[in-house]
Amino acid sequence: MAPLSGSPFPGPSSDEGAAPARPPGNLPAEPSRFIGRDRELAALTAQLGHSRLVTVTGVGGVGKTRLAIRAAQAVQDRFCDGVWLAGLSALSDPALLDHAVAAALGLTDHTDRPPRACLLEQLADRRLLLVLDGVEHLARETAALAHALLRTAPGLSVLVAARRPLGVAGERVFPLSPMGGADAVALFEDRATAVRPGFPAGAGELVAAAELCRRLDGIPLALELAAGRLDALSADQVLDRLDDRFRLLTGGSRGALPRHRTLRTAIGWSHELCTPAERLLWARLTVFAGLFDLEAAEYVCSGPELPAEDLLDVLASLVAQSVVVREDGPLGPRYRLLDSVRAYGADWLRALGDDERMLRRHRDWYMGLATWCELDWFGPRQGEVAARVEAELPNLRTALEHSLGDGDEAHLGQCLAGTLWFCWVGCGRLAEGRYWLERALRAPAGYPETRAKALWVLGHVAVLQGDRARAVGALGECRELAERTADERAAAYAEHRMGCLALVSDDMPRAEEVLRAALARYAEIGELNSNVLMGRVELAMAVAFQGDLAGAVALCEEVREVCEDHGERWTLAYALYVLGFVAFGGGDRGRARALLEECLAIDHAFHDLVGAVLALELLALVALEEGEEGAEGEEGAERAARAGDAGAKSATDEAAEEAAVEAAVLQGAAGRLWRSVGLPLFGSRFFNAPHVLCERGARERLGAERYEEYLREGARLDLDAAVARALRGAHRGRAAAVPGPRRHPAPETHQPASSPAAGAGEEAG
Repeated sequence: MAPLSGSPFPGPSSDEGAAPARPPGNLPAEPSRFIGRDRELAALTAQLGHSRLVTVTGVGGVGKTRLAIRAAQAVQDRFCDGVWLAGLSALSDPALLDHAVAAALGLTDHTDRPPRACLLEQLADRRLLLVLDGVEHLARETAALAHALLRTAPGLSVLVAARRPLGVAGERVFPLSPMGGADAVALFEDRATAVRPGFPAGAGELVAAAELCRRLDGIPLALELAAGRLDALSADQVLDRLDDRFRLLTGGSRGALPRHRTLRTAIGWSHELCTPAERLLWARLTVFAGLFDLEAAEYVCSGPELPAEDLLDVLASLVAQSVVVREDGPLGPRYRLLDSVRAYGADWLRALGDDERMLRRHRDWYMGLATWCELDWFGPRQGEVAARVEAELPNLRTALEHSLGDGDEAHLGQCLAGTLWFCWVGCGRLAEGRYWLERALRAPAGYPETRAKALWVLGHVAVLQGDRARAVGALGECRELAERTADERAAAYAEHRMGCLALVSDDMPRAEEVLRAALARYAEIGELNSNVLMGRVELAMAVAFQGDLAGAVALCEEVREVCEDHGERWTLAYALYVLGFVAFGGGDRGRARALLEECLAIDHAFHDLVGAVLALELLALVALEEGEEGAEGEEGAERAARAGDAGAKSATDEAAEEAAVEAAVLQGAAGRLWRSVGLPLFGSRFFNAPHVLCERGARERLGAERYEEYLREGARLDLDAAVARALRGAHRGRAAAVPGPRRHPAPETHQPASSPAAGAGEEAG
């Protein structure tokens, strides 16, 4: 499992004299002013300094999440690897707990190892604070995860917001009480002013506000809901109506109410004051997991009694009443329901008998979204698709869960799991994709086309994970099913992935034969997308490894042209890798570096660990060769001769040694990252060749002991830091290196004598 862009593990600053950057993290911006809680905040931050597991407990709506996030912000400078929030309230399947936490941390893993093992390995030597929120329905599983993490990662601390403790050894419980009188009134006034700028209208209304805070037991969510009504009512009117509600529920008793009943009463009172359209929308919105946008709400929640054209106004009204929370981000305005409000609305939806229909509409919307994203993946909006699918993952999980839990419609779950191949493969979610695909394929096989797609996608995932047995099984079944049903598209994809399997298995003649056949099938059916272009790149790899560098360049330049025409970037990165490989073999270090830098930047942006680590391996060799050119090239020798002493030669040797250090560090980083990909360099002597040449040269320049030292230094870097090191080190290397190509002899045999693939057999075998 490896960190991605925006992950918890930062790289070094590019400016040595600049002020140190704040630790990374994913804590959300606060939607409104944080009011009061000074004493509680100080106590909680102090407790985080004494205990590695702290759980903030309290009734619903008391402000556990808000206080936990505020405390996490206050202590983030204590954690060099950042403070990270994992919101788990929308997660319904306990089997996805580890995947969800890994996603919150920005981690990915391409292997078929259990995600728990990957989490433990990746966090073992990190110093970070993990905030877990909304875990009540996953208490047992969360407790087991927290226990395992704390035992394995001594630098890790965990802050939990939950209604009850986890019950883990060493846990410190921080019970959070409702707000005190002054803080409660201050919070109510702040929220009321946002709704009605003239609040309070007079001393009488201020007195009524204080009484409201007392009646609502100082529960922040209840106060915000009450304040949301001040656009139409005075504080006295709100107090009178709320007082009637309390009397109704308690048989006229004015005694203190249990706080959970207080919150439910406040939510119920707010619900009663809603118009019929607002109540209906509130109930229907509860089918969303986490954030949703207006388009999704209009499709899922509209109907004859709630026309789509009226939904925005109704939604805006719920936002104004604090029933719905609006959050603005890179994808535009999005909305969510707080957990307590969502639970209340879900009860109403079930009472209406409309929950199953709403879940189906929700599933249909996200099925359509996934289909749109798959089509748009091959185009200029590829980056937008990657961001969208990342944001929609909680809802996509809900759609998958609902479909696969319904025996009559499980084929839709198969279809959705297969359609999301670009998410699993292109956005670094192989492990979670494997989970959903395996689960989908256990469903009844009543729809051959959707099953065939799920099979070839699973085969693709298994190839990338290094699970060759599962890949052969899934692709073989796909091919048989395709032949039986005359599904030419599935047959082409199955053949393509079998060619990819041959490629990483070092059977280059077989890979070339099968990939050419698959590409011919694609041409016959008119298929053109990122997968087809990737097949051409994989064919270019196969012919390059057999010595046909010109043929590889021709294939990749063709791919490059198509990618530029369509705005495709993900496959382009792999074409750039092959072109960089060939340029290096031809002695053009500058071109090789430029191509590989662009490749690395694209792979990093798409969270594609396979492509990124391949580029790092080759960039390490480029860095080494740049330094050696400076030490051994003609200009370096001439400079030493002119100097008449060892000064110039010493300078060039120093540059070469610095380059060897950079190469060793990058190799160490790549070695760590390969553990998250699978078998290093696929266990392939061809893919391994740059590594072997680089190791040999760096060991010779540095000596075995120093080489191992810098290898260990690199192994402490994550992907973000390694990418920063590769790109920053590149510019240092250019300044020190002396220009002048150092061309390898042209390849003449199956394995070129002096190309990056040369000499790999013994060391890699």
